[in-house]
Amino acid sequence: VQLQASGGGLVQAGGSLRLSCAASGRVFTSYPMGWFRQTPGKGREFVAAISWSGGTTQYADFVKSRFTISRDNAKNTVYLQMNSLKLEDTAVYYCYAIMAGFTYWGQGTQVTVSS
Repeated sequence: VQLQASGGGLVQAGGSLRLSCAASGRVFTSYPMGWFRQTPGKGREFVAAISWSGGTTQYADFVKSRFTISRDNAKNTVYLQMNSLKLEDTAVYYCYAIMAGFTYWGQGTQVTVSS
């Protein structure tokens, strides 16, 4: 299983970005997906997660009402819509998928928010 993340970039504070992460290879069914992010000073922290059906979502407190996670199971892809971005959202964002008890990680995509 491979996860390919994309959509990162440079954006001004208050702006928006949409991250995507597509799973390929021997992809299972009924697997949750989500996002973590990592900064040099903080380590990796949870951002958001979504169930297979999309009916259950979870968010870190610091992104609630600003970020929205969604998925398209026909494309094996999870999305993270990020609005009202802040300087402190600057990080490398990693997607993950949990299949058969194993966690697969994407390669990370850099998000940089400037003032």
